[in-house]
Amino acid sequence: MKPDKILLDHGAGGKISHHLTMDVMLPIFDNPILSAMNDGAIFEMAGKRFAFSTDTYTVDPIFFPGGSIGDLAINGTVNDIAMCGATPLYLSVGLIIEEGFSMTDLETIIARMGEAAKKAGVTVVTGDTKVVPKGAVDKIFINTSGVGMIPDGIDVSCSNACPGDQIILSGSIADHGVTILTQREGLQFDSTLQSDSACLNFLVEKMFAAGAGIHVLRDPTRGGVGTALNEIAEKSQVGIKIMEERIPVRPEVAGMCELLGLDPLYLANEGKLLAFVHPDDAAAVLAAMKAHAYGKASVVIGEVVAGHPRQVVLQTRIGGERIVDMLAGEQLPRIC
Repeated sequence: MKPDKILLDHGAGGKISHHLTMDVMLPIFDNPILSAMNDGAIFEMAGKRFAFSTDTYTVDPIFFPGGSIGDLAINGTVNDIAMCGATPLYLSVGLIIEEGFSMTDLETIIARMGEAAKKAGVTVVTGDTKVVPKGAVDKIFINTSGVGMIPDGIDVSCSNACPGDQIILSGSIADHGVTILTQREGLQFDSTLQSDSACLNFLVEKMFAAGAGIHVLRDPTRGGVGTALNEIAEKSQVGIKIMEERIPVRPEVAGMCELLGLDPLYLANEGKLLAFVHPDDAAAVLAAMKAHAYGKASVVIGEVVAGHPRQVVLQTRIGGERIVDMLAGEQLPRIC
């Protein structure tokens, strides 16, 4: 049933978000670039191919182990551009700040954005600042947009997955989601767990240098790995099979998810990627990922199959199978 008001679920990156985009926005703005539904827009100008992406960050809390809303905003847009196969180049920054917000906190956030941009090798070239009355926004929201150039010979899209492709995950899942959850709820346990927020563009460069057979790249942020795989299965009209025993989940993350009844497959990641790679290139790409700091825990978690098109099937540890559907509701709002 179509709700008559916007719900938190509409921002979760799952099934309801998907319907909002497909049923409300796409019919109005429909065009070949938008309908591709990649992490960013891929287009051509003057014989060169570019990627353009935008995202808005509302994470709560604004400071957390492993990052802040500032570096998260830079890394997130850099990663969306990189998932299009592009080299990120230029970013914009838009700030919406609540009246009374701490100047010290603002300076810290901006400094961290600068550090993240330098680490990613991108330049912030324009921006905007708005201040709204107290209570009209929660502390600070940040929008970042970016553009990058796609090198010749690279063609990645969520519609490019082919039967036989090996699915590589660059490391443990749900670290960011559980970190934000524990900080927000004041949950404490003996662990060094922190957000995985990181810029992945240089990891992607190493991957393409190792093999040209990379068909799909996706960073599984809101909605997690489960939702990202469903989006790819739908756009590529293929089936996906993944193995539960191969999916890396930190013990403290698994424990917290079990305690709270959450599925790590649907929790956000901010420094991980999924790669769909032709089987001939999979070993070389995996080796290149393992040699990089942000990919040293990379592992093949499954493959693309010709059967059960548009479905993701998980082979459980005990040998059974279950369907992994797209996230249906909001497990954790304001995750990024």
